[in-house]
Amino acid sequence: MSISSYLKKHTEALVKDVGIEAACEITGKSKATLGRYYSENDEHDDRFMPIDVVALLEATSRFPHVTSALADLRGITLSYDGEKRNATSTGVNQDVVALAQRFGMLMAEYNQAIGDGKISINEAKRLLRETLAIQQVLLEMKLNLEEEAC
Repeated sequence: MSISSYLKKHTEALVKDVGIEAACEITGKSKATLGRYYSENDEHDDRFMPIDVVALLEATSRFPHVTSALADLRGITLSYDGEKRNATSTGVNQDVVALAQRFGMLMAEYNQAIGDGKISINEAKRLLRETLAIQQVLLEMKLNLEEEAC
């Protein structure tokens, strides 16, 4: 998949996450304009959503789709604000338990997704969410280990 195609797919996911009507209202852009930003038609190859529009939409979305895509392209890992978690980490032992739970959830999602021999787009998105959650737990574990080592 090309960089252009990858960014357009994540732009589409962002608009659909917010909802097309809400995205139009938030950004002041028409449905047609928003559609051009993620269209893969040759005539729209060079059209991408402006960064201020991305910021407006990601402020109301459940996930920073375009920011995450840009980070992926650079090999950068994003982390979420710890205040949005159900419970804050109290140390490495709790992190290990959370990691095991998240890994179990990932394997359950994978088992369900691969049941028919093919992973659909929605199943892949659920798997991605679980891998990102594992990544967050690992980041907290790293920070806790660094704190204990000092």
